[in-house]
Amino acid sequence: MVDLNDVINFCDHRLCLDEITDFDGAHNGLQIDNNGEVSKIGASVDAGLVPFRIAKEKKIDLLICHHGLYWTPPIPITGSNYEKIKLCIDGNLAVYGSHLPLDCHPEIGNNSILANKLGLEQCGTFLPFQGVDIGLLTTSSYDRQELRERLNDLFPDGFRAMEYGMGKPEKIAILTGSGQSAVDKILQSGADTLITGELKQHHFNLAQELELNLYTCGHYATERFGVDALAKEVSGQFDLPYEFIETNCPL
Repeated sequence: MVDLNDVINFCDHRLCLDEITDFDGAHNGLQIDNNGEVSKIGASVDAGLVPFRIAKEKKIDLLICHHGLYWTPPIPITGSNYEKIKLCIDGNLAVYGSHLPLDCHPEIGNNSILANKLGLEQCGTFLPFQGVDIGLLTTSSYDRQELRERLNDLFPDGFRAMEYGMGKPEKIAILTGSGQSAVDKILQSGADTLITGELKQHHFNLAQELELNLYTCGHYATERFGVDALAKEVSGQFDLPYEFIETNCPL
């Protein structure tokens, strides 16, 4: 058994939680307590009822999530919210959430890990939010065909391409999850190509009008990396067993 506070302090410090402001209403850090001890770590993209049930079945007592429980307080503890909280309390399941800090972390963030998996070199950041850039800039030696093939191999189920920019982009922007806020900002950063999770229909028109390459790979799929990396570090640091809870979200 490991003291829960020791694990939480490790996560908070590793993610520089105090230095990154998230969206209004979002809460990063420990969201549900347990009896103060951890014997098994779990990770899930979402703090949903199904991941919680799986965590309980697998005897996980600390679940690290990217999309946590709390976004726009207050949240009535009724319906499925009641079921989730009751399940955690009855099952002694602590829940830890980290959103933007786990997107933009330079080593274990979703953006950074995705760049590494694609073989892209980090060269800067973009898209400031509350004083911290949440997007990543990379350099590339690939043409669009090779980039498209690499993305399709990594994201075979949800990959889509809108290619109206350079045939061989020298700089590629990455913003995992929702890329809506980045589409009209990447040209300012010196890029005309964006890899992200999801966009809206009107971004197809913007891609044509602004001559951009836009690649969507799935919100869930692009945000599996960071929470898995953090949980693996916790597992190694405290010598605890670990499991990733896969929900196969298609979006």
